[in-house]
Amino acid sequence: MPACPRESVEKGAPSIARDYRVNRQIRAPVVRVIREEGGEAIVMQIYDALRMAEQESLDLVEVSPNQSPPVCRLLDYGKFKFIQAKKAREGRKGQKTRTSEMREVRLTPTIAEHDVQSKIRSVAELLDDGAKVRVAVFFRGRQVTHPELAVKVLRKVAEGVAAKAKLERPPLMEGRALSIILAPAGQQARPAAPEQSEPEPGVTAPQPAVPVAKDRPEPGPAVPAPQPGVN
Repeated sequence: MPACPRESVEKGAPSIARDYRVNRQIRAPVVRVIREEGGEAIVMQIYDALRMAEQESLDLVEVSPNQSPPVCRLLDYGKFKFIQAKKAREGRKGQKTRTSEMREVRLTPTIAEHDVQSKIRSVAELLDDGAKVRVAVFFRGRQVTHPELAVKVLRKVAEGVAAKAKLERPPLMEGRALSIILAPAGQQARPAAPEQSEPEPGVTAPQPAVPVAKDRPEPGPAVPAPQPGVN
């Protein structure tokens, strides 16, 4: 088993490494044992430490293998793992809640179908993490004269994540890229401005939701024609 990273033995509960030795996996002949949180460390032979752990119905866990002698703690290994797993789950939930930065996924107008599916999976994962995603199709050379190819690619991506995304910004030409912004479907929409004003030159005003015709239902977020932007 690989050695563990060095851990602090100051007062308080240390963060124990993920990979560590327990009970008879400990190889050192002499160890420094901490019986209670913040208690005094006692240097003893490994077999005496194991006997002590057995008498107290606890596990001997090597928390600082790089010290001399290695530092061990007496604790309930099963309970410790349960608590650590619970904290990890709560941390992941909190991270998803805090995720608000914009992420970007890039494509090309001539991207292959299997690559499009791979990009759709990437967008779906980012949306699941609570992030907004800018999906951009970058043009090369004279490809910029065929924006309809980029619209087709963007529509495929939007339809591929229709169950978990909403179109926050319609296609916008920015330099040599045509892009849309997708947001998780569960996020609340931005509050509407009290008054409508003329957009500044080069800035695209927020677009209202485009109603879907009853005789031609769209399977995913509608991707309208690209709006002019700053080239």
